[in-house]
Amino acid sequence: MSDQREILVGETDDGSDLQLPVVELLTGRGFVTGKSGSGKSNTASVIAEELLEAGYPLLIVDTDGEYYGLKEEYEMLHAGADEECDIQIGPEHAEQMASLALEENVPVILDVSGYLDEDVANELLRKIARQLFVKEKKLKKPFLLVVEEVHEYIPEGGGVGETGKLLIKISKRGRKHGLGILGISQRPADVKKDFITQANWLVWHRLTWDNDTNVVGRIIDTEYSELVSELNDGQAFVQTDWTEVDVRKVQFRRKRTFDAGATPGLDDFKRPELKSVSDALVGDLQDISERKQREEDRIIELENELEKKEKRIETLENELESARDVSSAAKQMADALMQPETVQTELPGDEEERRRLHDELLDLEAERDELEDELEARGERIETLEAKLASRTDTMERLREENERLRERVREHDAKREADSVAESGSTAESESKSTAEIVQAGGNDIEFGYTSVDSASSDGTDSRSDITTATESAAPEELFEGEWIDDRLTRAAERSQCTATTARQALVVLARDEPLETKTVADRVGRSAVAVQGLCSELRTEGILDRPGKRTYTLSDGVRSKLTAMANANAE
Repeated sequence: MSDQREILVGETDDGSDLQLPVVELLTGRGFVTGKSGSGKSNTASVIAEELLEAGYPLLIVDTDGEYYGLKEEYEMLHAGADEECDIQIGPEHAEQMASLALEENVPVILDVSGYLDEDVANELLRKIARQLFVKEKKLKKPFLLVVEEVHEYIPEGGGVGETGKLLIKISKRGRKHGLGILGISQRPADVKKDFITQANWLVWHRLTWDNDTNVVGRIIDTEYSELVSELNDGQAFVQTDWTEVDVRKVQFRRKRTFDAGATPGLDDFKRPELKSVSDALVGDLQDISERKQREEDRIIELENELEKKEKRIETLENELESARDVSSAAKQMADALMQPETVQTELPGDEEERRRLHDELLDLEAERDELEDELEARGERIETLEAKLASRTDTMERLREENERLRERVREHDAKREADSVAESGSTAESESKSTAEIVQAGGNDIEFGYTSVDSASSDGTDSRSDITTATESAAPEELFEGEWIDDRLTRAAERSQCTATTARQALVVLARDEPLETKTVADRVGRSAVAVQGLCSELRTEGILDRPGKRTYTLSDGVRSKLTAMANANAE
């Protein structure tokens, strides 16, 4: 990844393109604001589209359920509480979600709009954000956390909770670890000013409330407090600390994907076809949910049993107390009827009944103690399982790192073997050329683009090879995409993506044979993930090697085709 890498998001007031540097977006502190309908969510979606198009993952905290439209074009994990999400998750999934986003490069939409309990949603976001921060200390991988309605977590007037404190911590200290944050809000006056003033890139869409426009005047200049209220939809004033120009007026482009946040109208709502994620990925998350649910169900079952036992104990204690009262009354009656020297007696059967109730009470108390012991053991078992899960997670991390090192060694070995094979095939072809018939390319109407033996002769016995061009070897398809005309561009595209230059040449060979092709088809043929190949194709397109005639579909550019044609003609001559 190059520090100079930029993405196109709109057009400035003077007609020039607005390019934003990727590294600054991924690792910096951003703030996008504007009243409802002014285009702030569209701007966030445009930035997300361009980052995803270039192969960079991110995590979007969606408070209104309006970002799932990105799945129309990009493979993303949509996680939350609603049934329409790919997976329903809770705070227990936090560590796994952070691992998927950072280590597996899976873009995530964290939809918190469906949680009825706000505390659960806050706990989930807090735990995921903490895991991202902790993991980035080691990985130091450029990654962007996008938070919608950020004023709900870091309000200006009210107290800041644990989740808000963690988001402020990320905004202050996340950059040096590679973790950036983008806060979005329609009321800048309600956002804690420490967050806004620390941002190194800001986008101001239309604002009309005096409290909000006053914030614009304090942050930019007083003249902009009036100008910001006159902006059209999609227009904004953009501030960045990496350019000499303080403020630029920009018209952001419309996002390409489905606008799930558009205001409903009278037309029929038609949900587009959305891209799905790996079933195995969802299955791993469901296993965590099912295990947690089984533990909770067992605890509830034990608590219910304990409650029944305690109620039964309470009933028996009442019966025993009543029996004691009857026995006491009987004694008092006997004392009144008998002389003082007479031995006191009790009513028949009272002592036996008390003894029976007392024994049953002891049995129930023993059962209660057993249930309490079982609950305590269950709690210890849960703690043990959680410790094992944490240990296995560490082991999985270590195995992933070891697996990546082995993959790198395999790639180095394959590259060396390929180089040795090419060298060996060249010497073999030279040694066999003297003992075998040459490969010849024949022209003419009878055999177009065909091959015939050098020893062939005409029907009258004379040699007819004067018009036949011989070729001692045929170039491998990958070799067509080697040389000064393409090597540097291929290398740059590979360095900015998750693929090697060898994979890039294989992808070009696949496209040269069967273009146009979707990125998923190319990914299947070269043995890489669709996300990685999408990023590679995007970089090849930037280098002018590929064109994109349709969604997720690529072909060789006209310049590359012309070069290949010229090379073929030169070989024919």
